[in-house]
Amino acid sequence: MNPLLQVRQHGQQIWLDNLSRTLLNDGHLARFIADDGVAGVTTNPAIFHKAIAGKRYYEDDLATLKQQALSPEARYEALVIPDVQRACDLLAPVHRDSGGTAGYVSLEVSPALAHDAEGTVAAGLRLKAAVDRANLLIKVPATTSGLTAIEHLIGAGVSVNVTLMFSLAHCDAVAEAYLRGLRRLQDAGGDVSKVMSVASLFLSRVDTLVDTLLEDRGGDLLSLRGQTAVAMARLAYEAYQERFHGAGFEGLAKAGARPQYMLWASTGTKNPAYSDLLYVEPLIGPETINTLPDATLAALLDHGRVADTLETEVEQAAQHFTALAAAGIDLVAVGEQLQQEGLKQFEQAFAGLLELTA
Repeated sequence: MNPLLQVRQHGQQIWLDNLSRTLLNDGHLARFIADDGVAGVTTNPAIFHKAIAGKRYYEDDLATLKQQALSPEARYEALVIPDVQRACDLLAPVHRDSGGTAGYVSLEVSPALAHDAEGTVAAGLRLKAAVDRANLLIKVPATTSGLTAIEHLIGAGVSVNVTLMFSLAHCDAVAEAYLRGLRRLQDAGGDVSKVMSVASLFLSRVDTLVDTLLEDRGGDLLSLRGQTAVAMARLAYEAYQERFHGAGFEGLAKAGARPQYMLWASTGTKNPAYSDLLYVEPLIGPETINTLPDATLAALLDHGRVADTLETEVEQAAQHFTALAAAGIDLVAVGEQLQQEGLKQFEQAFAGLLELTA
């Protein structure tokens, strides 16, 4: 059986971490949805930079836009919003049939707003109105300002994909922001059943940095390499279960509120010594999402082994974290460093986009 369809039987959604007019115009995305059960799409500035720089299907529209008195950012949005709308429309049946738990497309606010809560809220509301699709997720980074924006956007009935999470501390803070937003929406008389949120935990970059720290220390600690991200995801899922399937969420759940699903991001393996499905096969479980770049999706289709794996070896995951702490590796600090690096990468990609559209 198709491994992507098998994954769905275990309660996990597979989303494609890519979007371009080639995927849309040549029918690739439609086939992924129809044949492979792909249930969502994520985008970011780097993805759109690659698509537009590749020029295919964008050249004529961009030339026309450059004749208009628009800012580079407005031209960029005029190029990508129709792509996002088309992807939303392709996934609309998935969204409908799932009762609103699947079938989403993510569109990120400008990385320049990462430390501007008010600006992020305004941009999120504006992009939601511009796309005008029920299955849109506004993508917001898990910075301090982003947490405030998430609460306000959820409180305004805007569905949110929280990005650039690299630690269990990020997971906790993001979940609390979501809960505050739901209560704000409920207190205002809004319908909490109409919003969805996912929390995107980035994986491969965590192993890359922690492995370097372990190699600096050497000795027996080298045996801990390549295990931190999977351990972190398993512990994050354990906390998710306690938070969203415990007594504290019962009231909101009765009102129709959905849990904030965990989404595994940055799932392309960076280290060639590791399995190309390191961040896929060990992390299959209900009410989760794995967003895969093209190469990782192809690897899963070709040789993926599917089973319920996410809730296995949780005690070993906790022991791994204890060993890292004993070695003086501060995973909160690791998460903060990686978030800052991730922000810089997105800022650079976005600056490159604006150069293309200037």
